Amino acid sequence: MPLLLASIVVNYAVGAILTRRKVKSLLIAGITLNLLLLGYYKYAGFLVVTVSDVLDLGLPVPTILLPLAISFFTFQQIAYLADAYEDVAAERSFANYCLFITFFPHLIAGPITHHKEMMPQFDDARIFKPQPQMLALGGTVFVVGLFKKVIIADTIALWANPVFAAAGKGDALQMFEAWGGALSYMLQIYFDFSGYSDMAIGLGMLFGIRLPFNFNSPLKARNIIDFWSRWHMTLTRFVTAYIYNPLSLSLTRRWLASGTPGLRRGKTSPAAFAVLLALPTILAMVIIGLWHGAGWQFAAFGLVHGLFLTINHGWRMLKMRWQWRVDSDRPIHFVPSVLMTMGCVMVGLVFFRSPDLATAFHLLRCMAGFNGLGFHSSELLDWDTVQLQLLLLTIVWFLPNVQEWLRRYETGLGQVDPATWLDRKLRLDSRMFALQPTPAFAVVTGLIGFLAVTRTLSAAPTMFLYFQF
Repeated sequence: MPLLLASIVVNYAVGAILTRRKVKSLLIAGITLNLLLLGYYKYAGFLVVTVSDVLDLGLPVPTILLPLAISFFTFQQIAYLADAYEDVAAERSFANYCLFITFFPHLIAGPITHHKEMMPQFDDARIFKPQPQMLALGGTVFVVGLFKKVIIADTIALWANPVFAAAGKGDALQMFEAWGGALSYMLQIYFDFSGYSDMAIGLGMLFGIRLPFNFNSPLKARNIIDFWSRWHMTLTRFVTAYIYNPLSLSLTRRWLASGTPGLRRGKTSPAAFAVLLALPTILAMVIIGLWHGAGWQFAAFGLVHGLFLTINHGWRMLKMRWQWRVDSDRPIHFVPSVLMTMGCVMVGLVFFRSPDLATAFHLLRCMAGFNGLGFHSSELLDWDTVQLQLLLLTIVWFLPNVQEWLRRYETGLGQVDPATWLDRKLRLDSRMFALQPTPAFAVVTGLIGFLAVTRTLSAAPTMFLYFQF
């Protein structure tokens, strides 16, 4: 708490100066201070271990407790300083700024909010009065998110954890066991983060505040570019606006100043593609990976996704050059695209979940079939688990998410686009599944809430996965 308060005071003071005087050195100093604070608490131990291992120094590893939510409130305050410098944000009330940073529904695990989208709501006197519709919708969204977490995600963890534990011990997993564990973890973090995102929006609505959407059915994505526009949407927004765009713009200016053509639709040279698109993409994704955690496995997670995104952008440019249709809604095209995207996501999550690179590479070798296929049932993957995984994938792919279910009502900030290959099905869903204020929907919602609360009270739920970041 003292660290958070000190950070708020310093950033508020720096932001107040930047709104009156555009001192770039002060902006750089403010951002640097935030990054140093984050670096010390989150990465100091990792750096000491790395240097000690490389140079064989045997240095003692410092024990530094990671302050809760430091990654989130650091990025949020960096965004505020940058916006204040650009005259996009200005806050005169210290109390309002404190509320902006510490509003608890989003403080622990996002979404990463912008000053301009939150402060007008805090200034609205209506939030201090009960709003029946906001309370009803907020409660509904909250219990659905809680159900995803305690009923689905925590159950799937029982399938994923033994596989990664076996990989950590170097056990010779067969291919289907390894893929089953990777699929289980992907579904676990999907429902865990989806559940938290719903609960954050629901809690915000209970207080009369709408938070930005942060999760939009990413496993319906037809490519990895689409995936990152749906997964942790506010993190993607932050990194794009404050890291990727400035870096890409700076490189483009220097490139064009040399008299060399830059990125051109269907006519980009390999060199321009590598410098102006691939380099900033990979760097931005490595930063996203390390933002999640201090470890080489997180850097590898970001690097892998950076490479996937680069390949995706390159393939799209080739299709433009060949005058092919960039995205097709024909099943023969989008079905393999969705499955391939999901496979890439699973490969990336192997690094994300593993405690170290050795475990990740061992599990990937097992997934490649180096220890056999393993069609038979085993302790790590049985037929019942496979059936439940297929059921969950069916839910993920073909049922509407919460914002689609509540599309007739305003629940969060921002636009969430449905998967284009599901447009026809969504028109049917809008008639079958759209929320109606009827007794039947009230009973269903009440049952979901009852099951979630009962499970929460009977067995303490595990911590949200994103709380560790």
